[in-house]
Amino acid sequence: MDNEFSADLISLLDEDGKEWKFEILDEIENDDGIFYALLPAFDDPQDALETDGSYYIFELIEEDGEEQLAEVDDEDLLNRLSEIFESHFEEMYDDEEEEDEGE
Repeated sequence: MDNEFSADLISLLDEDGKEWKFEILDEIENDDGIFYALLPAFDDPQDALETDGSYYIFELIEEDGEEQLAEVDDEDLLNRLSEIFESHFEEMYDDEEEEDEGE
């Protein structure tokens, strides 16, 4: 059986109109809103090797009737979200390691 994996990608425009590609790593929906952990995606594999691997957290907001992603400005909220995302990442990798050991 062929288990093809395809990353969920999203393109965002910055204030200067430049397009940036991101891979959606995870989504959190809680009382504070809906948040995404995004990892920069690169067309050139060399660019991916040169990055530090940092991910970004964005909030889904509605502006003028359109859904948009915005940076999280609240430092305390950002820290709480980071802890949740990091916990999710650890769980995902632990599950993958257990599956690999079972094969």
